[in-house]
Order: sequence, then structure tokens, then C-alpha cells
Amino acid sequence: MTIIRHFLLICLLPLALLGQETKEIAPSLERLTWLAGNWRLERNGRVVDEQWMAPAGGAMLGMSRTVAKSRVVEHEFMQIRVGPGGELYYIAQPSGQKEAAFRLLTQTETETVFENKEHDFPQTIGYSLRPDGSVLAWIAGPRDDGTTRRVEFPFRRIKP
Repeated sequence: MTIIRHFLLICLLPLALLGQETKEIAPSLERLTWLAGNWRLERNGRVVDEQWMAPAGGAMLGMSRTVAKSRVVEHEFMQIRVGPGGELYYIAQPSGQKEAAFRLLTQTETETVFENKEHDFPQTIGYSLRPDGSVLAWIAGPRDDGTTRRVEFPFRRIKP
């Protein structure tokens, strides 16, 4: 009986593992549909609203506004777009500054991370869909002392 078990194990194990292989997933703007909509963060007397349009025409357009003491203190225009070679880019233009482009670093069904090592701060921008339907956005980059600084933005979905 032992020989039959070993034979079955040797023959059937590769078939069982075949379905568990992880396949590389090609970057996709459509995989970011979960980011489309209106998001809000309220913290320390500041309200940050971020809005993203659904993917169309090879791009998602977004904008952000931070209000403190009843006035706009920061704003940002953003794009996630398909660039040369089909790669995804996050393009940010905060509060009238020059725009900066961040190339896709990693993407899963629920998380997307962009990177630009030449930018001062941030060098990394990420969005992650949480199980409760909220979104955690973050920016990260080096500090002068060589450590990494990470700022998180836990957004909740709001109605327009």
C-alpha cells in the first residue's frame, strides 16, 4: 500500500501545485477602478478630500484639497496614466509646484505603489484598498539622517 501512496503523491502533487502557481500580472489601469470616487480624511482640524475619476482613455484624473480653519491650505492635481511602453505613471502637481512623475513599482488587485528615486520627497506613493472598503494612501522617502519618513492618509469613502 505504501508504494501506491508514494506513486499517487508523486503523480498528483505536481497537478495540485499547478493551480497554486503565482502568475505575474501585467500592470493595468483598470485594476485601479476601486480607487475611483470621493475620499475623506479628517485629522488635527484638517479635512483632506481626494477625488478620482474612473479609468478612461488611458488615464485616471484626481484632485485633492486640504481645508484648515475654513480655508484651503493645500491642493494637488494628480493623474495615473499609461505611459511609454504601456507602463503606469502617477503624476503629481501639488499646490502649484512643478509636476513630478512616479513610475509603477508594484501592483496587485488591492495595492499600487509608484516610485521616483530622483525626487526629493516623497520618493514612493502608494494606495491600498483595505478589507473594510477604506483606502490607505501613503507617501515615503528619505530623511536627512538616512532614515525613512512615511506619512499615511487613511481615507474613508464619502458620497459626492
